[in-house]
Amino acid sequence: MIDGVAPEGVNAERAIDGRELGIRGAATRRRLLDATAELLQNHGVRELRVVDIARSVGTSPATYYQYFRDVDEAVLVLADEVGTNDVMPIALLFDRLWDSTSGLDIVRELVRSYFQMWDSHHAVLRTRNLSAQEGDQRFRAIRNRTNRPFLEGFAAQVREHQAMGAVASEISAVAAAAALTALIERMAAFHSELRALGINRDDVIETTARICFQTVLGTQGAQT
Repeated sequence: MIDGVAPEGVNAERAIDGRELGIRGAATRRRLLDATAELLQNHGVRELRVVDIARSVGTSPATYYQYFRDVDEAVLVLADEVGTNDVMPIALLFDRLWDSTSGLDIVRELVRSYFQMWDSHHAVLRTRNLSAQEGDQRFRAIRNRTNRPFLEGFAAQVREHQAMGAVASEISAVAAAAALTALIERMAAFHSELRALGINRDDVIETTARICFQTVLGTQGAQT
């Protein structure tokens, strides 16, 4: 780790002393990670203690410290796993043709998949974002790395439709991509809170998808 920033490969399966893990060690490490993710659903990261995690899997804090220096380090690994395992299949949707015929269906699939990712890993992603906003550069690095495929994908789509004359040249592709990435992340994180206003999950997905679609396709999207 350099200057407090999580390096690429934070998810490498090694013990604290650098040795590679055997099958048994890797299984113990996995159980500790899964227990951390589960306990985060009802505890903030500042409230969660190593002894609680270790006890939940029937081991000791001493065993925990063979794999992670503290709770934050386990959460970093979990957040990095989401960025590695869950994001790339969604980001592949940017490689497909977004046009007025099939583009909206593609964007719906992208937004729906992104929401599913958040629903499946809400506690970990919430903790990642809160820690990043508090200035923890390790969590900020992982959040940025996770969001990068969406920033690049949206920007590429905007530029492509600018070249077609459908999107105003005054729009910054990068700024538009940042806005759309922030939109889907925010709506995925807090869509359940909108139920009190009578807005269900499908409505949020459809509206978010159409905002993204119309922004990217410009005049073509407005006609759909």
